[in-house]
Amino acid sequence: MYLILFDCDGTLVDSQDTIVSGMETAFAAVGLEAPSRADCLGIVGLSLEIAIARLAGPDHQHLVAEMSEAYRISKVAERKAGGGQDPLYPGARAAIDALHAREDVLLGIATGKAYRGVAHMVDVHALDGRFITVQTADRAPSKPHPGMILQAMAETGAAPERTVMIGDTSFDMEMARNAGVMGLGVSWGYHARPQLLQSGAATILDDFAELVPELGRRFGWASEAFA
Repeated sequence: MYLILFDCDGTLVDSQDTIVSGMETAFAAVGLEAPSRADCLGIVGLSLEIAIARLAGPDHQHLVAEMSEAYRISKVAERKAGGGQDPLYPGARAAIDALHAREDVLLGIATGKAYRGVAHMVDVHALDGRFITVQTADRAPSKPHPGMILQAMAETGAAPERTVMIGDTSFDMEMARNAGVMGLGVSWGYHARPQLLQSGAATILDDFAELVPELGRRFGWASEAFA
């Protein structure tokens, strides 16, 4: 079986407004000025505490736990109010459905989100049953540690040479490299193309429509996989 793992924020869903607003709430909760939008998006992919610690700087490390909790509370409240419905990127559903239809492919998620955030995303976009393994920041070490990918391979029985990590940040590509699997970068997320290449991306996709053909070329799938 092939195991195709997707990052979530910046790869499957465009969550930049949700992330920036959450960081603004977290910093406001302790009376600090919020970081810039660019800085907020630069840490997407890391687990929440590590991301906030980087943004807060060395003088405010004692506030990280409080800030992280403020972020989480704001997101839970937002979802209960019917918000937080980050849109899928164009072509994401078609690519997921095409891969899910293959009998030799298993799909999974490896993300810096908490598990309940992934569950919300799956529910909002009616993706139930698509992802056989879900690895999250509250169940594994933060990227770029290889733990998420190693756990996903252990759960599914997939071999490293038949596993691919798809993501938009250098953290995703470094995690893939650390786990000994192929990393495919996407250009529509939060890290620039040079960062992805320097971090080990085998190639960079500019559109979700390129994903299945790229996998087909690399794994020698039959021509119908390109449809």
